[in-house]
Amino acid sequence: MLKDKIIIRGAKENNLKNINIELPRNKFIVLTGLSGSGKSSLAFDTIYAEGQRRYVESLSAYARQFLGQMEKPDVEYIEGLSPAISIDQKTTSKNPRSTVGTVTEIYDYLRLLYARIGTPHCYKCGKEIASQSIDQMVDQIMSLEERTKLQLLAPIIRGRKGEHQKVLESIRKEGFVRVRIDGEMMELSDDIKLEKTKKHTIEVIVDRIVVKEGIEKRLTDSLETALKLSDGLVIVDVLEKEELLFSQKLSCPDCGVGIEELAPRMFSFNSPFGMCPTCNGLGSHMKIDPELIIPNKNISINQGAIAPYANSSDDTYYIKMFRAIAEYYKFDLDAPIGEAPKELIDDILYGTGERELEFEFDSRFGGWKTFKAAFEGVIPNFERRYSETNSDYMKDKIEEYMSIIPCPDCNGNRLRPEILAVTVGGLNISEFTDMSVRQAIDFVNELKLTEMQEKIANQILKEIKERLNFLVDVGLDYLTLSRNAGTLSGGEAQRIRLATQIGSSLVGVLYVLDEPSIGLHQRDNDKLLKALRNLTDLGNTLIVVEHDEDTMYCADHIVDIGPGAGVHGGYIIAEGTIDDIKKCEESITGQYLSGKKKIEVPKERRKLNGKWIEIKGASENNLKNIDVKIPLGVFTSITGVSGSGKSTLVNEILYKSLAQELYRSKDKPGKHKKILGIEHIDKIIEIDQSPIGRTPRSNPATYTGVFDQIRDLFAMTPEAKARGYSKGRFSFNVKGGRCEACKGDGILKIEMHFLPDVYVPCEVCKGKRYNRETLQVKYKGKTISDILDMTVEEALEFFDSIPSIKRKIETMYEVGLGYIKLGQPSTQLSGGEAQRVKLATELSKRSTGKTLYILDEPTTGLHIADIHKLIKVLNKLVDAGNAVLVIEHNLDVIKTSDYIIDLGPEGGDKGGTIVAQGTPEEICSVEESYTGQFLKKMLEK
Repeated sequence: MLKDKIIIRGAKENNLKNINIELPRNKFIVLTGLSGSGKSSLAFDTIYAEGQRRYVESLSAYARQFLGQMEKPDVEYIEGLSPAISIDQKTTSKNPRSTVGTVTEIYDYLRLLYARIGTPHCYKCGKEIASQSIDQMVDQIMSLEERTKLQLLAPIIRGRKGEHQKVLESIRKEGFVRVRIDGEMMELSDDIKLEKTKKHTIEVIVDRIVVKEGIEKRLTDSLETALKLSDGLVIVDVLEKEELLFSQKLSCPDCGVGIEELAPRMFSFNSPFGMCPTCNGLGSHMKIDPELIIPNKNISINQGAIAPYANSSDDTYYIKMFRAIAEYYKFDLDAPIGEAPKELIDDILYGTGERELEFEFDSRFGGWKTFKAAFEGVIPNFERRYSETNSDYMKDKIEEYMSIIPCPDCNGNRLRPEILAVTVGGLNISEFTDMSVRQAIDFVNELKLTEMQEKIANQILKEIKERLNFLVDVGLDYLTLSRNAGTLSGGEAQRIRLATQIGSSLVGVLYVLDEPSIGLHQRDNDKLLKALRNLTDLGNTLIVVEHDEDTMYCADHIVDIGPGAGVHGGYIIAEGTIDDIKKCEESITGQYLSGKKKIEVPKERRKLNGKWIEIKGASENNLKNIDVKIPLGVFTSITGVSGSGKSTLVNEILYKSLAQELYRSKDKPGKHKKILGIEHIDKIIEIDQSPIGRTPRSNPATYTGVFDQIRDLFAMTPEAKARGYSKGRFSFNVKGGRCEACKGDGILKIEMHFLPDVYVPCEVCKGKRYNRETLQVKYKGKTISDILDMTVEEALEFFDSIPSIKRKIETMYEVGLGYIKLGQPSTQLSGGEAQRVKLATELSKRSTGKTLYILDEPTTGLHIADIHKLIKVLNKLVDAGNAVLVIEHNLDVIKTSDYIIDLGPEGGDKGGTIVAQGTPEEICSVEESYTGQFLKKMLEK
């Protein structure tokens, strides 16, 4: 029998200080504490890692060679562990073939449903398809033009792996001499060898016929033979024209459209039997976008309106060509290109046809040349070069001017037309997946079936309903099943995996979750907590890293880790019920829970200055053609339930439009009519949670720019001057000062084949990144490597006498990053930490007072004490005259805002309108606003 506790002794992973703790099994446990205090080190790097390692160790050596050897976490021992499952915020899949439907497995059940009870229709005329008799087939073939050549084929094997030698032998014995194998006509000889591992299609050529009077008897005999060979299916190949499919089972007598017996694989956009042949089941393809070639209609050709050639010199071929086109139309090269006639734009984009242009240009190799020819057009030129080039660099450059557009043949539905013509309850499978989860549940519940269909579909529909309801339980009822998995936020992806786990009904499992409440409105939090409680009720243990107050109140056991972050964290400060945490004087979490500390509501809201950014006609995704006015010079929160349209409005429309206008960005904004008030700002800065760099060479010191100043300082030391060392000597990215054995990385990667790669400190520099000579230069007794190894807090004290360096480091400390090291690799920073490094970088710059800052859920991963610091920092930006716009669910941030724009009322198709706008107090008075209802309770406290 399993123990009733998980007993951990001597946990020292990362910053954990040799902690001992006992956690109750089959309970809902919350680990909380300041950001960077060690919660994830205990939950993921210790408990989950050891649970997973033990499970892998229990497998055979054969299985382990594929899974790899897992490192043991730094802990003396753990007792009472179950097999562990981690549900974190890493997005489900970047694969364009993954959708919400496929990830949750609902699509697998839908394919089965449509294959078993779907009603096929002719995709040409829309009639319901039924089986055809041989007489009907003969009549339709005879209706073809006289002297039409036909070839009758019997499909024996369709898309099956194997050598199929017995099949070929039996065909030969029947006396047939010609076959079509994988689309290629060939004589049926003894030396045909098919690859065993490939899927093959074998079609016997039964007869060749010319349509003319009096061939009905021969045609009937040949059709009967073909239908007998192929179990009721025959292909009539109208030579050099098209193919007609006839079936004794399913085909349209009027149009000659046939379909095989329905099978689940035919409804898969990942299978050749179902996928649209044009887009291979992706539903879209990349195409040169005219709006990315000419993104800004307000600037002239001379100012660089043709984006790909904006930085080209005046004497180049293309610039001369554009000028020649403008001269032909007598159009001023300094006038905004938006005022140009349509014909001029068409000539630039699509070419001049047969009309030739004449001009002189400076050839790079041959000097000045006179040129006379028609212009190919930017778009045809790019399309040709994209298809001809083998250079990845060139393809990447051209892709900057391409957009993903729906496939012209399937209109983004991914499937063949004959498959999209199969319906259940009047909807095809693509129309079903385009509904929101909420709509899909209503549709399934109201589905009218015959008695026979009811019997067949009963179990399938039960599974579909259950899985749809699990998505509702975790607050994702606004998602569509066709939504690409790569477009989900971290919180949405995590909750989808949570819904899948609830559906699996496993017992005796240890689940470890990382802030499942992220991106979730308070209205939906109760649903999530019920879903989490359901996991423990089944007999599982739940360990949740979380800062959310409601989650803590719902938990059976809370562990508060701290007291500080980084080196100041790693201790168990308090554990027990929520009342135990409140009573603990040392617990910062307890002080906020008990009300001893709190984020105060501002005594006075900032007055609006009359300047606005106004978005007209926002209609991207679910936005309902709305006009939105965002005040400048104040702190504004965009709120609303999950999926209401907040990110679409701010990130897709506002940011991309302003970045295009102010920085000539190539990103295409979401659909809207226009944006007014741009003259009131000179900069727009998006501070998101993406990494500050893609490699370990990026770190807080390099990103904020403070490392440049530190290197300047080292270059000015007497020792560096005596040796002739410049600033570059102290960079670990270039030759000279760095250790060449590890190229400045400080670590070496040892590849272990089927074991995991091992990283070891460089033997030459011992992990210090620099060579011996560079490390002999010191400032105040510290080498450049020692500086990188300092925490922000230590560096702040060390550089106290140098204001320029101190100011940059101080901003990192102000945003709550005192515990991270200056040289900490970017790959080791969480999304929240990366966002705060960016925020610190902006704070350290001199403000113009006309900047618009955009932050998308900046409280992600933050303890309430850190949120307190964050709010002070954001208000600092506003006090300097700038505008701050945050997308947020956190009520502590929302209540301190000067202005709120609340979207909704629901998510998905029922969202996308403005529910309320104004001060927090004004929002509270709007009954339709879910945000207002929760905010009212908080302000009343």
